[in-house]
Amino acid sequence: MKIKDIVNRDIVNLTNCEFEPIHIPGSIQPHGFLIGIDSNSWKIDFCSGNISNFIALSHQNILGKDFKTVFGKKQEIQVQHYISKDLFLSSTPLQLDFMGKFFLCTIHKSNTTYILEAEPFVEASKELADVYSQTSQFLSYMNETHTLQELCAMVARGTREITGYDRVMIYRFDKDYNGEVFAESVKEDLEPFLGLHYPHTDIPVQARQLYMQNLLRLIVDIDYIPVPLYTVDDGNTTKNLDLSLSILRSTSPIHVQYLQNMGVGATLTISLIHQKKLWGLIACHHYSPKNLSPEIRLAAQLQGHFITSQIDIRQSNEEYDVARKSNLALEKMISLNLQSKENSFQKIIENEALLEICNAAGVAIIFNGTVYKNGVTPDEKYINKLIGWINNFTKEDSFSTDKLSDFLLNADDYCQEASGIIYHSLSIDNHDCIIWFRPESLTEINWAGDPNKAIIKDVNGLYPRNSFELYKEIVKCQSKIWLQPELNAAANYAHTLQKQFSLVLISQEEEKYRKLSELLKETNSELENINWISTHDLQEPLRKIQMISSRLLGKEDEVFSETVINSVQRMNHSAKRMQTLLIDILKYTRIQHIDDTFELVKPENILAEVLSDLNEHINEQKAIINIHELPEINGIPFLMKQLFSNLIQNSLKYSFQDKAPIINIRTLGIQEINELPFQVLEFADNGIGFEQEFAENIFNIFSRLHNQEKYKGSGVGLALCKKIMQVHKGLILAEGISNEGAIFRLYFPLNS
Repeated sequence: MKIKDIVNRDIVNLTNCEFEPIHIPGSIQPHGFLIGIDSNSWKIDFCSGNISNFIALSHQNILGKDFKTVFGKKQEIQVQHYISKDLFLSSTPLQLDFMGKFFLCTIHKSNTTYILEAEPFVEASKELADVYSQTSQFLSYMNETHTLQELCAMVARGTREITGYDRVMIYRFDKDYNGEVFAESVKEDLEPFLGLHYPHTDIPVQARQLYMQNLLRLIVDIDYIPVPLYTVDDGNTTKNLDLSLSILRSTSPIHVQYLQNMGVGATLTISLIHQKKLWGLIACHHYSPKNLSPEIRLAAQLQGHFITSQIDIRQSNEEYDVARKSNLALEKMISLNLQSKENSFQKIIENEALLEICNAAGVAIIFNGTVYKNGVTPDEKYINKLIGWINNFTKEDSFSTDKLSDFLLNADDYCQEASGIIYHSLSIDNHDCIIWFRPESLTEINWAGDPNKAIIKDVNGLYPRNSFELYKEIVKCQSKIWLQPELNAAANYAHTLQKQFSLVLISQEEEKYRKLSELLKETNSELENINWISTHDLQEPLRKIQMISSRLLGKEDEVFSETVINSVQRMNHSAKRMQTLLIDILKYTRIQHIDDTFELVKPENILAEVLSDLNEHINEQKAIINIHELPEINGIPFLMKQLFSNLIQNSLKYSFQDKAPIINIRTLGIQEINELPFQVLEFADNGIGFEQEFAENIFNIFSRLHNQEKYKGSGVGLALCKKIMQVHKGLILAEGISNEGAIFRLYFPLNS
């Protein structure tokens, strides 16, 4: 049987460390041993090369063999029971007897392999009861702290007391994963690191990902020699073992070199996870080799749980005072008694509470292209430029940053007024808005070494820095960070201000419509005067024309030529047509001002009046008018009489000379249009009809489809019918077939 190691021998330096597969180093630290058991066959498929340092077996002897054959049936049952209880990486290690020696073991699954890691069982230097006592005392101290930093300082002290490390730091990440020593407990003879910052390159991405998976990481001796892992060579060239959750996993050589450059001898790292993100680390340094018992490791890990469980509470306590002040300012602004006028924005902008809402130094409200400003703000030109950029950049209704220069070119020119902004759109096109401004807040950051020289270069390549001397950096063009209560208060007031915007816009529209209504009223009044003149004053000369022409034609003692007689007759007919047209126009214009009350009307009664009025005309044309039983209609009687009269006259007018007109009037019952019920009456005739393409045009005023000489009329009749139906909140539809007849349907709403 062939055996091979799986050590990752790729050369790693800072040119490629970002892609270093640190989860598959193929080696472990030497303070314990590792075996990998196939989960299907329970054969030993992996083994560390140092197993012979702990028990009288070598990796060559056990690889490929059954676990129970090597270690015994009892041990296999214990391991299987541990696995069945789902105690992977639990706080209770499994104690196993391997060939007369006791080991504390942790077990977890990596793909199809159970990884068993064993460390020699040693009586703890501190009794478990002592560890519990210290932890309980720490819990009682938690109630005495108020801020997150006070709590972290207490955790650092408690962790150092429990573990005995020379230095314990609470390391907090910013949004870019640069780290800050937020709290620290350190031996008196060591230089403190409290307040120092470390660049994000010190902990690369893949290392942060592993910290999210494996919450506790131990390096017993920085100068250890990695122990290779061996496996059965089955011809699989990619065979490997994922050690992401391993306690003994060997560390990246880059990280080892980094710690050696710091002079560290051993480390313990505990992940602080908050809201599913890596918030920070408890980083413990010792300046000589150091190991911890499982009990001490557990106690240290509890400190991390204490911090993460308290982050929200402590941050809320710290932000409470900010939130209280912001809310007071917000209430003051919301309670302002404002008119629905544009000058209300001047009153809003001048109120200092508007700045206090989010502790801003300046604020600007933009409405209808006008910029209202207060406090420390950029000039209007820049504000308008900023709005245009935000609309193109974010496409969102809100945006905030404490460092505008990271997003906008040439923002450095306005750092003193606008390093940080909160923007909220107040209109659909995003040009109406409110913007709060914060000026530049020069900040001094103490780095542990020059962050620009976090990587050094020599003849052998790139390596982590070996200098951690204090380096001071002045951060420019960055404002104080906007706290969440400030952002919340700004958003709440923007919502309130949006309502004021809407009220002002509605008020402006109402004023515009009021003026238009007055103008329209004045115009209508003028039109009514013109209409009065046209329908009354103009009829007087028409009557004189008719009277004079009649006298001329009636003089028996005067002999006129046939040409003169025809001319006088045509003049008389034209005057009559014009008089008829003026009367119809008067009827049409008067309809829109009718405000009579509706009542139930029997159409048969109205039709009887109409037929009586048209009796002579009907008899002259020998017309047949069939009226079927009709339902009652909710309408205005005199308008309905005019409507029916116009429709019957229209059918009589557009009939054949050699064919008696037949008009059928009936009901079509109740029909729905757009889910609204209508009572429908139908007037159908056998006249000359019309092409269906003109079914809508015939209702236009002065619209005529036929020759004026042949079919007399003003062109107002059907337009008048349409107007009457509109007054009844109904409609009229026409259907025609040329030379066969026309049908007019009247739709009266049931609920009018």
